[in-house]
Amino acid sequence: MNVKLNIVLTAALVLCALSVVNARYQARHLLIEVERLQQQSRQLDIDWAQLQLDQSTLGKNERIEQIARTDLNMAPLTPARTQYLTEGAQ
Repeated sequence: MNVKLNIVLTAALVLCALSVVNARYQARHLLIEVERLQQQSRQLDIDWAQLQLDQSTLGKNERIEQIARTDLNMAPLTPARTQYLTEGAQ
């Protein structure tokens, strides 16, 4: 009876030990995954801030005017070049 009990208890002990090893392995694996995702989140926050900065820079009137002058060869409108249309009687 003692031999059978010892075998059952030994098997239970081995199974518990394997369960602990497996649980620790999964915990380490999940910790590594959490750290990787946190790093990815920080990088996405940095990218988002950079995109917001780029958007605010590209939308400024001075930048738009500079592109219009250099790339599109546009000139500012002066009163001498302005034509006014009036609604006249027909």
